[in-house]
Parts: sequence; structure tokens; C-alpha cells
Amino acid sequence: MSEATKTTVYLDADDYRRLKALARAQGGTAAELVREAVAEYVRHHAPTAAPASIGVGRSGRGDVSARSEELLGDDFGR
Repeated sequence: MSEATKTTVYLDADDYRRLKALARAQGGTAAELVREAVAEYVRHHAPTAAPASIGVGRSGRGDVSARSEELLGDDFGR
């Protein structure tokens, strides 16, 4: 685990009791389960950054795809 930061989370009393029971049954702590749950949530819900290469080759023209054959010429790919 990387450097930890302490935080406070308020849980519903019933959820907390179930969390403690689950932790006991698994031989761990409630804090471990909360950290695991947060890590999983962030992995599945955090936005992913677009690759830095997207938009690098912008021509500023809106007709490039429609005119690709004309712009590339007859000898392209030969």
C-alpha cells in the first residue's frame, strides 16, 4: 500500500454492523474492507485520460475525410 491518508466516513449503523461482521468472517478489519471497496470503486468509475496523441494532427479543415482520396493523390500506397 502506498502512503495512507486518514479520513472519516460516516456509515449507517446497520451497514457498519454488517461491515464489522463481514470483516470478522474474513479475518480482516473493517478498515481493510473499506480501503478495498474504495479502490475497486475508483478503478471502475474514475474517468480515463485520453491519449496525448489525440488531436495532434489536426489540420483545421473540416473536409479532410470527405476529400481524403483527392488529398492523398493517386500514387498513395503504391
